[in-house]
Formats: sequence, C-alpha cells, structure tokens
Amino acid sequence: MLLVADVGNTNVVFALFAKAQAEGGTPDIKARWRIATDPRRTGDEYAVWLLQLLAIEGYAREDITRIMIGSVVPRSLHNLTVLSQKYFGVEPMIAGEGGAAWPISIDVDEPRSLGADRALNAIAAHRKYEGDLIVIDFGTATTIDAVDFNGAYKGGIIAPGITLSLDALVGNTAKLPRIAIRKPDSDSVIGRNTEDQMQVGVFWGYVALIEGLIERMRREIGRPVKVVATGGLAILFDEHTSMFDAVDSDLTIEGLAILAGNAAT
Repeated sequence: MLLVADVGNTNVVFALFAKAQAEGGTPDIKARWRIATDPRRTGDEYAVWLLQLLAIEGYAREDITRIMIGSVVPRSLHNLTVLSQKYFGVEPMIAGEGGAAWPISIDVDEPRSLGADRALNAIAAHRKYEGDLIVIDFGTATTIDAVDFNGAYKGGIIAPGITLSLDALVGNTAKLPRIAIRKPDSDSVIGRNTEDQMQVGVFWGYVALIEGLIERMRREIGRPVKVVATGGLAILFDEHTSMFDAVDSDLTIEGLAILAGNAAT
C-alpha cells in the first residue's frame, strides 16, 4: 500500500491508498489522518500516533510498501524520513525530487520556487478535469493557480488565508474580539455592531476577493475555464458563491498518489 504525507504550514495530512495511481482512474483513498504541523515533532512521535491509527483501521506497518511526501515545510522532511526508514523500512519519495520529479511543465520565471502543494494540485486537477483550469486552495495562504489544457502550470496568485487575515486583524487591534469564520446571520453588508461588522468584512470581503481575482484571471486566460476549489474552507465558500465548478477536498493528496504512480512507471 501507499502512504502519502501532505505537509502544509498548518497541518500534516497522511492518507493511505491501495496502490499508487498509474495513468487513468481516480486514486482510491482508504484512510486519512490529520495532525498539526510541528517541525520539531520527531519520527518517533509520528510513529506512536500513526501506528495506532493504522491499527484502528485494521492495517499493519508491513502493509506499507511505498511512501510519498510532499512538503512546503522543509524542516519537517528529516523527521518524516526517519519515520519512513525506521518504522516502515521504506525510503520515502519526495515530491518534486529525483524519481518523483514533476511530470508537468512549470511555465513560470522561477520553477523551483513553486510550492509542492500547488504542483500537486495542478497534477491532480489536470488528471480529473478537462480543459483550462483555475485551482483555488484555501490553506494558510489562499492560492489561485492557472493550469492550461495540456496540464502545464502557468502561474497564479498568493493571498493571505482568511484565518491569517483574521489573526492579523485581532492581534493588531486593542478592542476587536476573536470571531468564528462563518457567514453572517444577515445578508446585509451594513453591520449593526462590532462583531457583525467584522463578520461582514472577513466573510463577504473574502468572497469579493475570490470572485474578483477569479474573474480577472478568466479574462486574462481568454478561453473557457473550469474553477476547482480545494482546502478546508472550500465547502463554506462554495455555499455562497457561484464561481466554483467543483469542490475537491482531496486534490493535494490525490496528486501525491498520481505522482507515485508516475514514479513507478
């Protein structure tokens, strides 16, 4: 079986696949687990947590024959490599390196600077959806990426994630309270108290940012485009905008499985 680890700035998502995904088809996820990202977490600490979760799902460490890691946090790679080698007896593949080099064209000024998560999203989105694509990922940062009909990564946008924006707003003001990220109770954009005004600014302000940037990107591409959303808050925003053609929460980890399949061929 294939174990993948998607290391983001906020969380590490582990997922288990029956096999790496070669050409065609959709990767089959057997289980997934999430833990807060901490570059100091050792391979031993990961093992205590992960081996128990595997056992709960009915799997043994011997079932894991391949491991693929995609990371935007370089300091985490060493400890995840130790986890792979020491507890599974497997040399991990690192997304974007060696035999797991990107199988797509990265048509930007500095290809090596592209985050692994964005390349993986492009790989999976091109496999699953036809034509030109815009992929929006709601993570610690919100990224909006253009992928052409050949699967080439053409560039994109990086904006502060909504949680990051809210943290900055609350952390740098003396009297504003912390609020939940949700749609305001009223459809009015004229708040009647401080919390309502913050909800309007954070939620509808972010919807306006998404819609405005996607519309500008559509015009620049100049061809019909599908918009695919992923990340934790994609479902929330999908309920209140018509900009998304698909919401695909597993896009990044499926990209890892597809990349592992390419590496095996």
